[in-house]
Amino acid sequence: MPSAREALLDSAHAALRTRPWTAVRMVDVAAGAGFSRQTLYNEFGSKDGLARALIRRAADGYLAGVERTLVADRARGDGPAELARWTVRAARSNVLVKALLTGVWGEHLPGPGERPPAGRCAGAALPTPVELLTLVRDRAVAALGEGPSPRDPAELELICEIALRLALSYALVPAGPVPGLIAPSRTAEVRSRRRSPVRSTPA
Repeated sequence: MPSAREALLDSAHAALRTRPWTAVRMVDVAAGAGFSRQTLYNEFGSKDGLARALIRRAADGYLAGVERTLVADRARGDGPAELARWTVRAARSNVLVKALLTGVWGEHLPGPGERPPAGRCAGAALPTPVELLTLVRDRAVAALGEGPSPRDPAELELICEIALRLALSYALVPAGPVPGLIAPSRTAEVRSRRRSPVRSTPA
């Protein structure tokens, strides 16, 4: 049996599938989960608190899927491709995950900018798209770089970054690309040198 908190979040997410967030009423969320409205307010403090918890759960679910993907595919060696597939599936199946990854929040969604509620309902700050994708890239590099035949970290980082960018471009069609999705890393200079054309010196 899910906890009251999880049941209420499930009810809120189900409501969001059928109507814009502004039209989602706390009384309907509580009734959909089989709890009183007071229980809902006790758990989340306010509708803004419920929104933050809903978005946080989406972020945690995406990151948990990233971890499962990296663990499952470490032996096969196609981790970056599987990471891209998971990112596409997660973004297309959950509008909150897509918004978290891109920073594109439609008017029908709860926004990430609400102030966190006080007391026991407070939660950790929500990650920006750059923070979230940089975290995923770095986790992928750390996980996939282990094993009997370690790969060059700079090369692996570039591969993971390309995989994530391609995944988001695919998931966003036809919305278009979002610039600056991943923060520069320590190997940015290495990648820049590799991309620069080699100029021959006149004899």
